[in-house]
Amino acid sequence: MYRTAASRARSLKGSLSRGLGPAARYASSSAVATTSSSSSSSSSPGFLGWLTGGSSGSLASLDMPLQGVSLPPPLPDRVEPSKLKITTLPNGLKIASEMSPNPAASIGLYVDCGSIYEAPYFHGATHLLERMAFKSTTNRSHLRLVREIEAIGGNTSASASREQMSYTIDALKTYVPEMVEVLIDSVRNPAFLDWEVNEELRKMKVEIAELAKNPMGFLMEAVHSAGYSGALANPLYAPESALHRLNGELLEEFMTENFTAARMVLAASGVEHEDLLKVVEPLTSDLPNVPRQAEPKSQYTGGDFRQHTGGEATHFALAFEVPGWKNEKEALIASVLQMLMGGGGSFSAGGPGKGMHSWLYLRILNEYQQVQSCTAFTSIFDNTGLFGIYGCSSPEFAAKAIELAAKELKDVAGGKVNQKHLDRAKAATKSAVLMNLESRMIAAEDIGRQILTYGERKPVEQFLKTVDELTLKDITDFTSKIISKPLTMGSFGDVLSVPSYDTVSSKFC
Repeated sequence: MYRTAASRARSLKGSLSRGLGPAARYASSSAVATTSSSSSSSSSPGFLGWLTGGSSGSLASLDMPLQGVSLPPPLPDRVEPSKLKITTLPNGLKIASEMSPNPAASIGLYVDCGSIYEAPYFHGATHLLERMAFKSTTNRSHLRLVREIEAIGGNTSASASREQMSYTIDALKTYVPEMVEVLIDSVRNPAFLDWEVNEELRKMKVEIAELAKNPMGFLMEAVHSAGYSGALANPLYAPESALHRLNGELLEEFMTENFTAARMVLAASGVEHEDLLKVVEPLTSDLPNVPRQAEPKSQYTGGDFRQHTGGEATHFALAFEVPGWKNEKEALIASVLQMLMGGGGSFSAGGPGKGMHSWLYLRILNEYQQVQSCTAFTSIFDNTGLFGIYGCSSPEFAAKAIELAAKELKDVAGGKVNQKHLDRAKAATKSAVLMNLESRMIAAEDIGRQILTYGERKPVEQFLKTVDELTLKDITDFTSKIISKPLTMGSFGDVLSVPSYDTVSSKFC
């Protein structure tokens, strides 16, 4: 490689000296006058000398200031982030935004509404609403909506969880008025045309069938239904038995009850707050001012779910209740504990970022080839949550795999984690959050969801400080406390060899 580069440089130098050598004669008179005294003793290669390897005496030093040119002041070593501004309209809707140097903006409408608010009659409404996002409205056909979004180069998305829903749009800052208008029209004025609703119901039926092919996702749903009584036991995915009942009229009734101003936050990243207010306020000021209803109650009970489908693998999940986000410190301990235990699949490739130095990977996946997957998970809500371990093994090894997972939780509670493990988990937790917040879409989502939960957005520095202050005692005490609660257990696949619920529960005593 280096030989090729050298030969090309020599040939270039030769051609330049033959074809462009006289170019030095066309230099300005001042340059000629400056160099004439030195040209008698040594010849100058001219202004192309930098390209052919020579030196040119006719060029001014880069250190010399240029006359008539004023340099801008240098940027500071650290640029202070833009401060978040929040405005609450008279009807209770909150508008929050922060600026960013990014040329694009992300805007989202976040609603305190999810499957926990579904009465039995409404089961599946949240799932269908997510799929009906950005369809036809009373002001636009779906085709027109798509054309307008494409015309500004925008991206849209919607998501639903058990407690919150989000609708987001992303485009260049110059199109903020268009973004806001499309977003609010899509959320406030859906048409729920029969043919669009029926098309999405058909897709939902396929999606529900596909869930059985995703054992981990299926078990995550199952442990919520088994572990809670009340609102959090409501399914996030529509039950297949409810599909025939879901229609546009039911969705309108559900939205009228739950999509009220006091339960909404419009959050933006990369938008001036005053500019955002001018656009948003006229479009949302007439939303009904209805007092925010109390969140439906849920009670953690623990429980057991089993579904035998046969096959060549046994999937299982062991979970316990943890505090929710409103108990900030303990929710963060649960997040760090998840990072510490880590895990993954037996075919994971990569370094520490892939979990290969985590607790479960080193102590289970590296030691027992029969275990195909073993990973820690969390599912945290406002007032409660779940922490647990998901695993997959061959059926004949299922009992041993469950025993191993239980033993690792007991070992963490028993203080076998050292400072090296904790420091790695704390660093991984902080880096994951900071890297995610570099995305403007995630930054806007973080603003909206935190305001729905806390009524404000807590600074990231507070989060980092809390993580830094965690100790080994915090981890062991927290783990000991959660495994003393009732166990929630789920299994799927070939479950004939899975131990009984009481047998597994006794391993944590």
